[in-house]
Amino acid sequence: MKQLDPKSVWLFFVGFVLRSFIPIIILSIWSLAFWGGMSPNPDGGNEISFGFLNWLWVIIPTFLVLCFIWAKLTYHFYRYELTDAGFRKELGVVYKKYVTIPYDRIQNVDIYRGILARMLGLSDLNVQTAGMSATVGRYGMSGGGSEGQLPALSREDAEQLRDELIQRARQAKNQGL
Repeated sequence: MKQLDPKSVWLFFVGFVLRSFIPIIILSIWSLAFWGGMSPNPDGGNEISFGFLNWLWVIIPTFLVLCFIWAKLTYHFYRYELTDAGFRKELGVVYKKYVTIPYDRIQNVDIYRGILARMLGLSDLNVQTAGMSATVGRYGMSGGGSEGQLPALSREDAEQLRDELIQRARQAKNQGL
């Protein structure tokens, strides 16, 4: 089985960090409000204490290292191949997911390149089938939820794989006639 482009680790890393940013902000505000955010002032009033900020020099690097390790593991366990039966992929670090799409079910193959992916020279390949093409997915409604999505392929691999999948899908549909 083939792996994604090695630069995909950086795409996964940035994605994990950005998806975790809002929950971290919410947790920080919550910890400020409920974990002694107010401390007595010598003048008799209360003032906001930012004592938890002293730990940020430990928390942030640890968080970034954990995100990078998770990105490496995601890259390591994301594989795909073209078999005689269809397009096959497997992914997942903790929970494994195995997907096989027969060539005769393939309706459309798209290439998507986001800004970060373009900077890294990567592309996402979306293999759409009739059953999954109208679900809500990573890129929104109507077509974003393709069950055969491959993130972070090199540009050349994505174009080559797209052409091969289209050719095999065309052959599979012509054999039934």
